Amino acid sequence: MKVIGIVGWKNCGKTTLATCLIQELVSRGLVVNSIKHAHHSVDVDQPNTDSYRHRQAGAQEVILAGGQRFAIMHELRESAEQTLDQLLARLGECDWVVVEGFKASRHPKIEVHRSVCTQAPLYTERDDIIAVASDHALEYSGPTFDINDVPGLADFIVQRDPS
Repeated sequence: MKVIGIVGWKNCGKTTLATCLIQELVSRGLVVNSIKHAHHSVDVDQPNTDSYRHRQAGAQEVILAGGQRFAIMHELRESAEQTLDQLLARLGECDWVVVEGFKASRHPKIEVHRSVCTQAPLYTERDDIIAVASDHALEYSGPTFDINDVPGLADFIVQRDPS
């Protein structure tokens, strides 16, 4: 499984680019999984549902299964947050994993930086950023893509690792 990260500051277009990149890779016949990092307490389960009650009762993992999809909810309780490698190990077989967030993890990343983002680009501090997608000119010495050139970005990613 090959991993590509999408990183950038809040509200700079990470989710939009990740979604478009997933669509592009899937349209090429590739199987794509994704991991999205949230910086806040996240809960996909709602109070008073049966699965929520199972977790509240102490179950470490609950699988909510239906005819179209299933979700596994894993309670960390007092355990540390899972690393990206631990989460990747839980995924099913695929060609690519698009990871949104996980800036601190060591995997190849595309930085998204739009002109509305006032923070300094991450590539000035990180050596694992392999390209930048932007809507304005930046002083980046590596590959740079227009933020809307998703096919070009997908070509770059796939050609970078042809295996």
